[in-house]
Amino acid sequence: MTVLHLADEREGADLSAFLSRLIHYDRAAAVRLQAAGTALAVFGRPAPFEVLAVRAVRLAKPYENGLDAVLDTTVSAGELLESVDPSAATACVPDPVTGPPWAGVLPPRGGWRPERGLPGRDALRALVAAAVAEFRSLTQTLAPERRTRGELDRIGREIWSRTVGRTPLPVRAVHAAQSLGFLRSAPEEEDREGLALLSSGAWLRLRTPYGSIAVRRAGLGALDVSVR
Repeated sequence: MTVLHLADEREGADLSAFLSRLIHYDRAAAVRLQAAGTALAVFGRPAPFEVLAVRAVRLAKPYENGLDAVLDTTVSAGELLESVDPSAATACVPDPVTGPPWAGVLPPRGGWRPERGLPGRDALRALVAAAVAEFRSLTQTLAPERRTRGELDRIGREIWSRTVGRTPLPVRAVHAAQSLGFLRSAPEEEDREGLALLSSGAWLRLRTPYGSIAVRRAGLGALDVSVR
């Protein structure tokens, strides 16, 4: 089994936290791993949000496995989590699994351009809190006979498909970032240029010091999303 040597204990702890949050939403969650050099990218899809979450992990030394200099595989998030040892700063790559459809359509690696109009971290967190409060308020006032899955989905879709300020980013992408711990405060040196909205072709990417959320422009607002 291939062993990944992480840069330090913090990288191991952050990777464990990310995987735990994915499994919270889907116990059978899978992640796609891509490693080259000293960088490991972990892609996941938190089920309620219909977005791709990306966690970058620093490695202590360039990835190598015999003659293979690049890792690209889809594995069980649970098995990967079990293999992470933060104190030793290591993780083992589990056997591959049949990848879900999303794993075959990842955001581009390059060509990202900055988009204007993204509010600051505190404003984004306040936006999510207001959206959650609105969802709860609207669903709680429904008559019992109207509290159907279809009606809850309709309310959720209307709220979470709204865009953030004057940007094309849907609110559900910010909610995903908040739920995965990507919007927590960062040290000043990490935060200075860490929060940004980027675009490349059909993709939008909310970048933070702790990870990114990517969504496709095509179909924004057309997905069945509900948040409980």
